[in-house]
Amino acid sequence: MPEREPDAEEAVSAPAPGAEDDAPVANPEPSPLEPRTWREIGADLLRPGRSQVVLAVILLLCGLGVTMQITAQRDQRYSTLRQDELVAMLDDVTGETRRLESDIATLERTRDQLATGADADAVARAEAHRRLDALELLGGTVPARGPGIRITISDPQGKLTPEILLNAVEELRDAGAEVLAVGDVRLVASSAFTVSTTGVLQVDGHAVARPLVIWAMGDRDTLAEATRFRGGLVSTIEGDRVGGSVVVTKLDTMDINATVIPKPMRFGRPV
Repeated sequence: MPEREPDAEEAVSAPAPGAEDDAPVANPEPSPLEPRTWREIGADLLRPGRSQVVLAVILLLCGLGVTMQITAQRDQRYSTLRQDELVAMLDDVTGETRRLESDIATLERTRDQLATGADADAVARAEAHRRLDALELLGGTVPARGPGIRITISDPQGKLTPEILLNAVEELRDAGAEVLAVGDVRLVASSAFTVSTTGVLQVDGHAVARPLVIWAMGDRDTLAEATRFRGGLVSTIEGDRVGGSVVVTKLDTMDINATVIPKPMRFGRPV
């Protein structure tokens, strides 16, 4: 008898010979990574791979390079100074240390007097008046008298710039200047050196008279030495950049009568 032909459904669904071997097999679910034990981590550290060794060498070289660069910059800062400049710098540091130690001793003595309770009110009032006097001097609202230096700057070529004056004032403040004035203008925290549209050097909007005079009140020797550093006020003014001259005069007593009127507060109010 003739064989029966398969139906259409059987022909479509019937797998071809060998089709089971060629059919793609679905990938099994990836197994989660098992946590590594400290023993395995220690073994990896004791037997690092090649990439780990290369990375460690690169990091070591980078660290050495940064350290050598910082050390070289630090050494160059002082290697170019003369012996007298190093001595002056040491004197400034010593003087600043003594001032800070004196301030610490004064504050500790005031604290002890306030803590004992005997005449605490009188001590508190005296301390408040002392702080008020210091703030008035810093704010420039009262005249001042004391020792200091007078700096006279001659600028025949007119090359004196606000940046040079600002650097000079910052050097004097770093050296311990408590009261500063340029000519008849008192310098405070908000003071500014500018140049007008006509090229005139100004301090807080006031034209600077020539020769320019800076008054600095504080320790005379320390302030005078602060102007003589290499790259400081004297070397800058007398160098090719300005081509002027500087005369520093030490004074036992000088008066700075210039004051400023504080601006009224717009937003802040005492509570």
